[in-house]
Amino acid sequence: MAMLSTSLSGPKSATSYRAPEFSGLRRLCPNSNNSSSSNSHSQSFLRFCSPRKPLKSVVAMAGTGTFFVGGNWKCNGTKESITKLVSDLNSTKLESDVDVVVAPPFVYIDQVKSSLTDRIEIAAQNSWVSKGGAFTGEISVEQLKDIGCKWVILGHSERRHVIGEDNQFIGKKAAYALSQGLGVIACIGELLEEREAGKTFDVCYQQLKAFADAVPSWDNIVIAYEPVWAIGTGVVATPVQAQEVHVAIRDWLKNNVSAEVASKTRIIYGGSVNGGNCAELAKQEDIDGFLVGGASLKGPEFATIVNSVTFKKVAA
Repeated sequence: MAMLSTSLSGPKSATSYRAPEFSGLRRLCPNSNNSSSSNSHSQSFLRFCSPRKPLKSVVAMAGTGTFFVGGNWKCNGTKESITKLVSDLNSTKLESDVDVVVAPPFVYIDQVKSSLTDRIEIAAQNSWVSKGGAFTGEISVEQLKDIGCKWVILGHSERRHVIGEDNQFIGKKAAYALSQGLGVIACIGELLEEREAGKTFDVCYQQLKAFADAVPSWDNIVIAYEPVWAIGTGVVATPVQAQEVHVAIRDWLKNNVSAEVASKTRIIYGGSVNGGNCAELAKQEDIDGFLVGGASLKGPEFATIVNSVTFKKVAA
């Protein structure tokens, strides 16, 4: 895995390594008769060629929505550590033209809501598919709204691949949350084996379709593209890799929903985003923000990611 992580994070020297060719997201194997192919396969640098012209170094957003940054705290924190994190966030200076949300664990939402600056909105990490009732261990949309949540994260890969939620179930959850006035951060993304098999677009389109088939409107949805192989691994998609998929997502919305929705819907990137890589990612035309995991647990670093919006402000 360490070897894979190295190859995913950047290209190797041309003198020591020849990367496999890609067309779109589908691998071409010019050296399939090579006896060491199984070994080189494990070291493949996952890159691909964009059908668009090369991107300029600094670009404006392709979409029309406000830059959006969410912090997913996952199952982390104690009362003490969260008090410190909230204090750090309250003391940071955040650019004004960014929508910022954080998603604490359920048991700490009220603590965070009562002490965090109003500049940052509160999201939940999950919600039930319908009105509350006899559903042990679940949290209803009504309860989330009652304690001040404005958003909910749905479809995260940990819910899909660990808990076992399928596309249709996630779509229904999104539809119910939206019907009750809660914004949805709709997560999509492929597994490593799906990317290596050239199925990235297919997987993302299937997940998008499940949302599209269920939701009443896209007015309060943010799409988070999170390649599963990059979540919590320290392996981040290259800016070109992320941009390629974001372009495909926006095109899918244009072709299957409407051009207006494609323009208005924010498409954010998640997967080992941190203070060191956010600037280059933010420069990409179709990256409208970030969904941040581990780095959102560090107030100053999270502020750096929020403020990466400044790299959008100089037109290409």
